[in-house]
Amino acid sequence: MGNVSIKLNSAACKQADRPRAGFWLVVLGAALWGADPLFRIILLQEHITPSQIVLLEHIIIALIMAPVLWKHRSEMKGLKLSHIGALLFLSWGGSAIATILFTQGLTHGDLNAVLLLQKLQPIFAILMARMLLKEKLPKQFGWLLVLALAGTYLLTFGFTFPFGHVNDFVTVGSLLSLGAAALWGGSTVMGRLMVGKMEYETVTSLRFILALPLLLGITIYQGDPWQIPTGAGPLAAVSLNLLGQALLPGLLSLLVYYKGLTTTKASVATLAELSFPMVGVLINWIVFHQMVTVAQICGFVLIWTALFVISRRSEA
Repeated sequence: MGNVSIKLNSAACKQADRPRAGFWLVVLGAALWGADPLFRIILLQEHITPSQIVLLEHIIIALIMAPVLWKHRSEMKGLKLSHIGALLFLSWGGSAIATILFTQGLTHGDLNAVLLLQKLQPIFAILMARMLLKEKLPKQFGWLLVLALAGTYLLTFGFTFPFGHVNDFVTVGSLLSLGAAALWGGSTVMGRLMVGKMEYETVTSLRFILALPLLLGITIYQGDPWQIPTGAGPLAAVSLNLLGQALLPGLLSLLVYYKGLTTTKASVATLAELSFPMVGVLINWIVFHQMVTVAQICGFVLIWTALFVISRRSEA
């Protein structure tokens, strides 16, 4: 009996450790996203357009992940239309369009505002989960949404009033960042759906590979000339930044994130993803010398408070 008890306790500990390990994998994956602007801003300074950067990034990752997709090709048999729709949303919306919007957002306005606004992703994810997956909303979600929107306002406009400047509002990086947050929030829902259907490596592969035709079409349609440096030094710098962008906040972060998401509740993952803007703001401070304003701190606290309450009520 003693041996049986020890074995049962050991098994229980292993089961308990899995969600804990998954939580820290989500933290690590989200933290790697925070290094994203470090590479993108350097590439933008070389006059490479946002769509060109995202296309090159996806080509690199697609070449790396193609053998993985071939190995797991049997998982694509028997996919329903809903699964195909989820994969297209994940790749076209979350990987292609959202990344272009985020990259464009970095060229407008405050870098910290663009990063901190990404904490609204869970709000969009919860709303889409309610509409598409019929999940129950947390209690008093309406008031919590208002609190998060108030924080968004402070991150975008500070303590000023934007009335009379609508034309400026629709072009600022904050609006582009909100669009990216909405698409990435929806992608979280689609990713959760597909992780239950496929291995996380297969989902990651399809996310990048399926986005290539759309990105190629967008880049051709825009018709911007390619201005990649021809000198040995500048070309090496661009190549290293593209490779770093593709491998660290691109491929590695999503592999780690999806692996962690398989054993982590969405409500808990919301708090784990707090590492994304924190690392991003820290890099902006150290590398680009952008300090966080008082209004941004207040706005971030409001958003974080709303998300914390939502996650606690979702667990109940």
